[in-house]
Amino acid sequence: MNSYDVIIIGTGAGGGTLAAKLAPTGKKILILERGDYVPREKENWDTEEVFVKARYKAKEPWIDSKGEEFHPGIHYCVGGNTKFYGAALLRMREKDFREVLHHGGVSPAWPISYQDLQPYYMEAEKMYHVHGERGSDPTEPLEHGPYPEPPLPHEPRIQELFNDIKELGLNPFPLPIGVKIPKGEGESPFVLDRFDGFPDPTESKADSHVMGIKKALEHPNVTLLVNAEVKKLLTNEQGSKITEVVTEVNGIEEQFTADTVVVACGAINSAALLLKSKNKAHPDGLANGSGVVGRNYMCHNNSAMVALSKKPNPTKFGKTFALNDFYFKGDEDFKRPMGHIQMLGKSDALMFKGDAPKLAPNFTLEMMAEHALDFWMTSEDLPDPDNRVVLTEDGNVQLLYKENNLEGHKKLQKKLKWILEHVGCQTHFLPNNVYLGKKIPLAGTAHQCGTVRFGKDPETSALDTYCKAHEVENLYVVDGSFFPSSSAVNPGLTIMAQALRVGDHLIKNVL
Repeated sequence: MNSYDVIIIGTGAGGGTLAAKLAPTGKKILILERGDYVPREKENWDTEEVFVKARYKAKEPWIDSKGEEFHPGIHYCVGGNTKFYGAALLRMREKDFREVLHHGGVSPAWPISYQDLQPYYMEAEKMYHVHGERGSDPTEPLEHGPYPEPPLPHEPRIQELFNDIKELGLNPFPLPIGVKIPKGEGESPFVLDRFDGFPDPTESKADSHVMGIKKALEHPNVTLLVNAEVKKLLTNEQGSKITEVVTEVNGIEEQFTADTVVVACGAINSAALLLKSKNKAHPDGLANGSGVVGRNYMCHNNSAMVALSKKPNPTKFGKTFALNDFYFKGDEDFKRPMGHIQMLGKSDALMFKGDAPKLAPNFTLEMMAEHALDFWMTSEDLPDPDNRVVLTEDGNVQLLYKENNLEGHKKLQKKLKWILEHVGCQTHFLPNNVYLGKKIPLAGTAHQCGTVRFGKDPETSALDTYCKAHEVENLYVVDGSFFPSSSAVNPGLTIMAQALRVGDHLIKNVL
């Protein structure tokens, strides 16, 4: 039996961040990653390979509520989904931690406050080299210190759009982005280009592989095993402590043990692992006496929209500003929260193939790409116990999800269209009334959260406020699973901040 002080399962935003936090303690740490390193190859920035052929996505099928297979947008690799994220790293709003009334229902309060996470947000922003500008976002929570890095500059066409939106009386602000830009003497000029959805062979994107795992592995007390899929967690007879982590390493079963076990597989797979680990002491799944494990799955109401501007858009990296004017207050006709708008990475012709008319000639797709301005909208979906992760008879993941709280998102889509129509863009610039906009489907799991919620009451939560299982003394879950609500900003920075908070707790009280 291989024994460690800490085992961390998963290398994404939670696991990778926690590994870097704990590495300097000198404790014997094992990191288990079911995937391998993403190779640094020319295909990293090839749209056809990445988006059309899904070169780096997980190959396993999941099951939807109708019993039909689908392929989720997840990646099993060192760094997890952060290898492919857009690195927009925003703090949740201070009000997001309290109860918020939406058109579709109530977003519940968190068991911790914004102030509990504030210092860890700052620590995470430093760790992930976040570029931004304090005070530019009217909804941002209080922070006296500046961002670690200045805001990324807008390219000319994006600056023009930024200025036009500002002239409408709105408050666009520099989007906080995590990117490690070389500054040393003799460094070559750096140009951001392929980013959203692509792995970065330059390792400039601040993902949890580059900023977390690589830093952790600088310490000799830290070991990483790749191609190591954890199959089950075993406990003592009472079910009070994990005794073995059953893992398949390159197809061969091995067992590991540790004083502290941290699950950080992503909200869906973490819930699935706990459900697979049921035993006599935990008949409904490990740490699931409350019955909440797997339930309350959230992924946001997300939509992409491409506006076809009359002016060409030669921008290489357009993901530099966002808009939160309608985050909480809506407008005079809709008083409830709508959500968040941000720019996306620049699209190209191949990205339009699935949404463009079937007979559109290639030159039309190229023209669309040359004139495209790319936007992303996020609105809050609400926790629903019937939106859940379950296991099929053969142990496969089944994801049951019914959309909710859609009215605010529909209003936000209309609001963005109105804005674009008043700044010289139009959605029907090309023939055939081409409309380029779609809501992200079930397979879009990038913002997954909520399946192993934390709280102060063991009757209604699986974890305490430091993400320790109420029922298992040495089990922690540190990824988006712990969220009681989803807010309307990317969950990445909050996962990282809580991982750092949990790390502090472990260092001071457990290790």
